[in-house]
Amino acid sequence: MSLFYTCHLLCTLEVVLSLSPLLVVIWVLVMYLGQCTKDIIRWPRPASPPVVKLEVFYNSEYSMPSTHAMSGTAIPISMVLLTYGRWQYPLIYGLILIPCWCSLVCLSRIYMGMHSILDIIAGFLYTILILAVFYPFVDLIDNFNQTHKYAPLIIIGLHLALGIFSFTLDTWSTSRGDTAEILGSGAGIACGSHVTYKMGLVLDPSLDTLPLSGPPVTMTLFGKAILRILIGMVFVLVVRNIMKKITIPLACKISNIPCDDIRKARQHMEVELPYRYITYGMVGFSITFFVPYIFFFIGIS
Repeated sequence: MSLFYTCHLLCTLEVVLSLSPLLVVIWVLVMYLGQCTKDIIRWPRPASPPVVKLEVFYNSEYSMPSTHAMSGTAIPISMVLLTYGRWQYPLIYGLILIPCWCSLVCLSRIYMGMHSILDIIAGFLYTILILAVFYPFVDLIDNFNQTHKYAPLIIIGLHLALGIFSFTLDTWSTSRGDTAEILGSGAGIACGSHVTYKMGLVLDPSLDTLPLSGPPVTMTLFGKAILRILIGMVFVLVVRNIMKKITIPLACKISNIPCDDIRKARQHMEVELPYRYITYGMVGFSITFFVPYIFFFIGIS
């Protein structure tokens, strides 16, 4: 999952840098509330038999609501809400994208034996409720993240506090690591957008130029896009691996936890939370600051 989200966030950056932090704010909020709700309700996965489970790695997690259904609902809806009116394209394209994306993700969880239909419906409706309540404040949050003097300190402290709270809701499961990844990525991307904004690397178009028309698709444009994705992917994966190699032994040493068995050591909050939070915080920061700066420096931004 971590590799998928890393690649997805980088591809989102490729679409438009100024909108990716907004999308990530929504994604972090939806996923965090979904994961915490799982640990509060504690509804087990569908029983096997009769369900045939094709994926057993996440069997220790709870089932209600489906966070895959939540992200599969929130991301396409948010993409359409954020881009329509800013970019010139037929609304019907967005209205086709939303049910296709959402249904593919939701049906895959039933097919894999990870969720019941009730889990999927609950995840979908929960996401609609979260978007209805919090979407009007997304621009306000993003503006604060970019412009406030103490935004990085508040962002890091708030996301870390949310991570500590989520780790106290239940015993260890794979969902705790996912929650820390999500919060770390969100904090890193928000801090990266703050630095990027302060350095003037991202300039929002004036309102009188909206909606923007897309540039003509040429081989040069296509080649630059592929080059940006490849360079960005390599850089981000290198950062991820370096931070992973550093943070796990360091967290074990500080907490006096043996690191002979990495899998067992990561079941301690003192190791899992800082490892995931710092590693994916750096991944998020790289996606919104280091990678765009590299593109700007070599002339492919």
